[in-house]
Amino acid sequence: MAPPAKRRPGYDRKAQYGLFASYVIAIAGALVGLLLLIVSIADPTGFNALRSASAEVTRPISASLRAVVVGIGNLDEEVAAYVNAGSQNAALRRQVDANRTKLIEADAIRQENFRLKRLLRLTETDSGVVSAGHLISSTASSAARLARLDIGRSRGVAPGMPVRAPEGLVGRVLRAGPNTADVLLLIDEGNVVPVRRTSDNIAGISSGRGDGTLEIRALNTESNPFKPGDVVVTSGIGGLYRPNIPVAIVARLQGDRAIAIPLANPSRVELVVVQTPFRPAEAEREEAARVSEAANAARP
Repeated sequence: MAPPAKRRPGYDRKAQYGLFASYVIAIAGALVGLLLLIVSIADPTGFNALRSASAEVTRPISASLRAVVVGIGNLDEEVAAYVNAGSQNAALRRQVDANRTKLIEADAIRQENFRLKRLLRLTETDSGVVSAGHLISSTASSAARLARLDIGRSRGVAPGMPVRAPEGLVGRVLRAGPNTADVLLLIDEGNVVPVRRTSDNIAGISSGRGDGTLEIRALNTESNPFKPGDVVVTSGIGGLYRPNIPVAIVARLQGDRAIAIPLANPSRVELVVVQTPFRPAEAEREEAARVSEAANAARP
């Protein structure tokens, strides 16, 4: 026959002792509590001293338990902070990205305003401006080095008109449509421009090399008078290009030729103006008229 699942304490001496000890502890605790109650009523001063002594005895245990409780509370806060830190970091990263985008946009607007101001000064000081527009494309390598404008005949643009940017000469209009025009760039081999050196007015001829650079030859000297660092501008000889438009800066010498870099790089230029062809005779008459008007205005 199988033994019963639960056995009475009387059958197990160890269980009997345990039950007896629990009774003794319960009775002792009740007696101690009753004794403390009697002492607190009969002798409050003595009870306070007893309570102070017990507090001193139990202080290390209470401090340890308090530290454990505080540690558990701090652990909860640290876990919550760690969980929240991920979302906060993600929000901060999004804010940083947004601020970076705004800074890039602000810098682009600043550069655009700078270019527009330079173009505005150019249109205000040059009486031969027909229209202003944008270079919307340029050929990197082809038989002809061309660029395209977003303005055409509807804005007064016609073949043969010079095109320049605030940085310098770009080229001349090769053909014009209703709303677009093709520009033969300064770096094309078929574009020849009379130039002069700014330091001493030595005349020369600039022609494109088809590789993004210019070749400059002197007109009146057999040897090459140019040297690296020289700046050349249009001379106005022969008409078409107005004088004193920046053209290029000499980079190196190659025999009797000077290799120069155009100041208006088509790959970087965006805003340009189209000018009327320069005619020296008309310019002289306009200059004489301005001098006459100034003299008349100065008379009392």
